[in-house]
Amino acid sequence: MIGITLGDPSGIGPEVVEKALRDKRIRPIRNQLRIIGDFRQVRRVPWGRVSAAAGEFAYQNLQRAVSLWRSGEIHALVTAPVSKEAIVTAGYPFKGHTEFLEEMTKTKQTVMFFADEKLKVALVTRHVPLKKVDQVLTASLIETAIRITAESLKKYWKISKPRIGVCGLNPHAGEGGLFGDEEKRIILPAVHKIQKKFAGVTGPLAGDSVFYHAFHGRYDAVVAMYHDQGLAPFKLLAYDTGVNVTLGLPFIRTSPDHGTAFDIAGKNKANPNSMIEAVLLARRLSQ
Repeated sequence: MIGITLGDPSGIGPEVVEKALRDKRIRPIRNQLRIIGDFRQVRRVPWGRVSAAAGEFAYQNLQRAVSLWRSGEIHALVTAPVSKEAIVTAGYPFKGHTEFLEEMTKTKQTVMFFADEKLKVALVTRHVPLKKVDQVLTASLIETAIRITAESLKKYWKISKPRIGVCGLNPHAGEGGLFGDEEKRIILPAVHKIQKKFAGVTGPLAGDSVFYHAFHGRYDAVVAMYHDQGLAPFKLLAYDTGVNVTLGLPFIRTSPDHGTAFDIAGKNKANPNSMIEAVLLARRLSQ
């Protein structure tokens, strides 16, 4: 059984879930899906803006999803997008789905991962301001991201010898130290250490070219140092089909790779393809 939360009711979450359930690719597995949240409550909050009521709705459904997993009633989870601001406005110290699920399942190490048929991207750091990335980046953090990515590619995608391209932090991967020393000082030691177990890891590589090579088959996944380094090229190629996967949890969790899209909420304009792909991938990876 796969649980599906409705996300923030002021955004497009309920719409893309409803559209996904009607899609011909989803209908054959509809009896394996459990909707977490009441569609009737969606109309009780204003569309297109942050509200405490919407945050409360989204948060309580996430709590319910974890309870259902603990009781064995669901085995994987698909989450529609939420507004972090709305949940915080409702009174909860919420940083995001990933952090919430880490805390609720007592998981110490997870990786934010984005998957499409032609490109897969893992992030070392998540929602960290760009000016602080070099302050939080460590060899241990990089090594963990590469390791979890490699193990997941083997376990879930059945790739026996994962080929992973690891991005540098600076332009041209530092150009031998000319544009920064993080590559030599932090990234390269992490790559060398992980290569002892996973020989197919390569890096640090220039961030302006590694995604091209991965898209054309040289790498099974790319490990990016920060949020936009990885997600800008990924969403350019797979905005409507990409899936966000949280690696490292004790269950499969996927979500669409887009946000609440308040600007089109309630206008029946939302594209459900990413939600459909998230449901299908959750089912495939949890079998």
